[in-house]
Amino acid sequence: MKKNIILIGFMGVGKGTTARAFARKYGVYNIDTDDLIESKENKEVKKIFEKKGEAYFRKCEQQTADWIEQCVTGTLISCGGGFYKVNNLKKLGTVVLLDASFEWIHNRLKTAKNAKSKLAKRPLFSDVKQAKALYKEREKAYKKVADVIIDVATLTLDEQLEKIAGKCKI
Repeated sequence: MKKNIILIGFMGVGKGTTARAFARKYGVYNIDTDDLIESKENKEVKKIFEKKGEAYFRKCEQQTADWIEQCVTGTLISCGGGFYKVNNLKKLGTVVLLDASFEWIHNRLKTAKNAKSKLAKRPLFSDVKQAKALYKEREKAYKKVADVIIDVATLTLDEQLEKIAGKCKI
C-alpha cells in the first residue's frame, strides 16, 4: 500500500480544513481530489454536475484515483464525499473517515463565516432532505472502507490531527 493518508467523509465534515491543518503541522503535501478534477476539467464541481452530470463526475473521480495510485506518495489526500466509491481506494493509502452526524455537519456549514459559499459549492446539499438521505445511504459504506475512524464532533482540530498522525504513517 502507498504511504498516503486518504481523508473520506460526507461533504462538509471538514476534510479540507483538516487536510490543510495537517499539512501545516506535519510538513506534508496535501491535495484535494475535487480541486484536481476542477483543474483538469477547467470547471467548478458544481458546473461539471450541471453541464455533464454526476455519472461523468464519478468517471473523473476514478481517473483521479488512478493517477494518485500511479503517481502520488507521501501525501495527505482530501476527497470529495463520493470518492469512497472508486475501485482502487485501498491501494491509494490509509483510508481515514472523518465522521460526524448529519445534524453536526449541517450546523457546521450553516454557521460557518462563509456559509453561503460553503453550501453553494456543494451541489448535492442544495436540498437538505435529499442530502440527509444521501448521508444515510453513505454512512455504513464509509465505515466499511475506512481503516481509521475519527469522530470529529467530539474532538478539537488539534486532537484530530494528533489522532490521524498516531494511526497513520506518511
